[in-house]
Amino acid sequence: MKKIIISIFLLASVSAFAQTETLTKEDLVKELQPLKTSIQTLQLENKSLKAENRSLKAEISNLYTKLSNANKSIDSLRSKTQKNSSVISQTANQLGIQITTTEQTANKRIDEVGQSLSKNSLYGIIGVLSAILLSGLLYWLLSKRQKTDKTEVVEQLQKTKSSIEESLVKEFGKQTNLIESELQLLAQQKSASPVSANAEPDHSLALKVASEINLIERNINLMDKGTKGLKQLERSVGKLKDNLSANGYEMPELLGKQYHQGMKVIVTSSIPDENLEKGSEIITKVLIPQVNFNDKMIQTAQIEVSVGM
Repeated sequence: MKKIIISIFLLASVSAFAQTETLTKEDLVKELQPLKTSIQTLQLENKSLKAENRSLKAEISNLYTKLSNANKSIDSLRSKTQKNSSVISQTANQLGIQITTTEQTANKRIDEVGQSLSKNSLYGIIGVLSAILLSGLLYWLLSKRQKTDKTEVVEQLQKTKSSIEESLVKEFGKQTNLIESELQLLAQQKSASPVSANAEPDHSLALKVASEINLIERNINLMDKGTKGLKQLERSVGKLKDNLSANGYEMPELLGKQYHQGMKVIVTSSIPDENLEKGSEIITKVLIPQVNFNDKMIQTAQIEVSVGM
């Protein structure tokens, strides 16, 4: 086929040149050179096709071998499966026989036990059940009695607490009267001995009064809001602070306020509190109150802070 193609190319080339002009050797060489190159290219492609054909045949042979091995494995597995099915069937039959035998034996023993129970055994079982029921009833009665006792104890403690708080309210009421007298004395001292512009007044009595007022307020916060006489005591404390303010002294409200860095206070302790938001810091106790005189701090507060966890 290749020779025929080459001959056709040669004849076509010669015929073309014959129709135009006489061929020279150089012209013939130039004309045949592309044809020679094409022939070499075809030969290379033919070799490549033969190599691919051999590779394809080798791959087909390899796949055939694998297929043959797979068929052998399938036959082997099929044979093993049949053997396993036979063994399983045999084992199931044996188990069925054993289960039937065991069931018959168990039923026979149950019948024997049932027949062997006497009236005395039944009476014994009834006695045990009665004892269990009686024990349960006694336990229920004791538990109920215990709950009643606990309720009575709680009520008694509540009454005792209320009584103590009422007594404290009365005592603090008496103390407010004494503090009122001290405030009157403070006013008399201030009017009797006017202080010059450069002299520092004596604040000892005012600081003492402020500490007593702070102590009463701290105890009021611990009492039940329904305690008898508590509201009247709160009003009395408010009047004391007003009188103290009239003499130039102020007690800034710190209890329950948010604590932050930079406050001019002394933190004596920080207590973790799971009920607060994490990172929040609240002033929960004022041990020593802050006191200002004419808008100038003369006593630094000492506080206790609760920190949210």
